[in-house]
Amino acid sequence: MKLFSLVWKSSKKPSKQRKYRLNAPLHLRRAFLTAQLSGELARKYSAKRLPLRAGDTVRVMKGEFRSVVGKVNNINLKLCTAYVDGAERVRKDGTKSFFPLSPSNLLVTELNVEDKRRASALMRKSTTQPQQPVVQGKNPEKKSKA
Repeated sequence: MKLFSLVWKSSKKPSKQRKYRLNAPLHLRRAFLTAQLSGELARKYSAKRLPLRAGDTVRVMKGEFRSVVGKVNNINLKLCTAYVDGAERVRKDGTKSFFPLSPSNLLVTELNVEDKRRASALMRKSTTQPQQPVVQGKNPEKKSKA
């Protein structure tokens, strides 16, 4: 049985969508680890979401660690999770362990641009696309049928 297909387009079946995500190779899983940018960063880079990297400063938006602000310590591509400083649990023996967080529950407040390739890609992205305000939520241009 073939585990992963690069020509797979889409499916309505949730089981096929889960299978695609679970059997995807690591170089494609990086795209699954995208987090929403804050309003200021979204306007600056003309993008709503970007892939997470270690060193990015994020705010947890949902869950047990809501409103925790910290740096991304580690990213696990196999589990599609991010580990943030401050989102930790204490074990019975007293040691702390990072709690795995889904990138969909994170908001990037500051980007790590120490990598020259990432910095140049961000600048290239912001200059090629026109500077339009990124509006969160419903489309304001859409008129109601009232």
